[in-house]
Amino acid sequence: MKIPKHILFVIVISQFCCTSLWFAGNAVMNSLVETFNLQENALGYLTSAVQFGFIGGTLLFALFTIADRFSPSKVFFFSAILGSVFNFACILNNQTLFSLMSLRFFTGFFLAGIYPVGMKIATDYYNKGLGKSLGYLVGALVIGTALPHLLKDVLVDYSWKIVLISTSALASFGGLIMLLFVKNGPYRKASKTLNLSACYTVFKNDNFKKAAFGYFGHMWELYTFWAFVPVLLSIYKDLHPEIKFNIPILSFIIIAFGGFSCVFGGYISEKIGVQKTAFNFLLISCFCCLISPFAFQVSNEYLFIGFLIFWGMVVIADSPLFSTLVAQNAPVKDKGTALTIVNCIGYSITIISILSIDSLKAITNSNYIFMILALGPILGLFALKTQKKEAD
Repeated sequence: MKIPKHILFVIVISQFCCTSLWFAGNAVMNSLVETFNLQENALGYLTSAVQFGFIGGTLLFALFTIADRFSPSKVFFFSAILGSVFNFACILNNQTLFSLMSLRFFTGFFLAGIYPVGMKIATDYYNKGLGKSLGYLVGALVIGTALPHLLKDVLVDYSWKIVLISTSALASFGGLIMLLFVKNGPYRKASKTLNLSACYTVFKNDNFKKAAFGYFGHMWELYTFWAFVPVLLSIYKDLHPEIKFNIPILSFIIIAFGGFSCVFGGYISEKIGVQKTAFNFLLISCFCCLISPFAFQVSNEYLFIGFLIFWGMVVIADSPLFSTLVAQNAPVKDKGTALTIVNCIGYSITIISILSIDSLKAITNSNYIFMILALGPILGLFALKTQKKEAD
């Protein structure tokens, strides 16, 4: 079946525009705290609010099989508009910590109708070559989530509100073009009735379960690495005070480069298989975790930054591949629910990982704590190794 060439392009652009909502609050976090006279510990609460919102959203979307019972393009559109509204509302006057947390929570909540639903739309159009298609999609997610940091640096001479206004406008545009140009895909099989049990019956398939556990191991490492990229750079600067570099811009580069590796990984998967490619990337990122404490001893900042860029590329490259394995091993009528519940659990794991490293950092200055990030990939590798051979 011939798929119109514009479909993947529109899905990718929509995903890029809409996921810019994710870290829009983080990019202007210091400005929010200063403008509304919040306590310094508000930073942690506001950062966590989006993640908790996404987890809550994915749980409800999965439980009520939203993406499988309704047109996913319409779900995407309404989620993008509502997410934009809550993101935009942060610029209003007289905000409190509670109101800002609520707004960021609901922004995260409606991101549950964007990221996993965008992947669902891709699976409805692309059966063969799904790994490559999701590679573009997750690549757009990565660059989209990093975009607000770049906007903040570029718009440094303007009000912080411009960042939130810009990301809301982008997300609204992304939702609109998805609605107008991407209809229900040829491989979509709608679920006719509400199936509250779908979010756990999908785990009865062994290959689905093992692919999901591989993804969970990957998520243990991914968001904690992203969250601590500025910290890693700061630690290196403290150890080598003679070295000067721009932490915000480098953080953007390190994270954004992962978007290109997602696309690269998708093409590799067509040559050697999705499962094998995912396994190899997860193995390499595991090694990066294990050697990370020793990288701080390198006196050449270019080698250190190069290492972080490489780590930033391999840490995300397997993400679309795991989503591909999950989609391939889920019932056709429950693909949207399967992708959503796996996202829900995966993002719940990220909070545990982030809090674990953050707590350890508070009680010790040892850089060996970052080796703990390898625990997730090790478990994920074990799950993939025991998975039956895929049929690519």
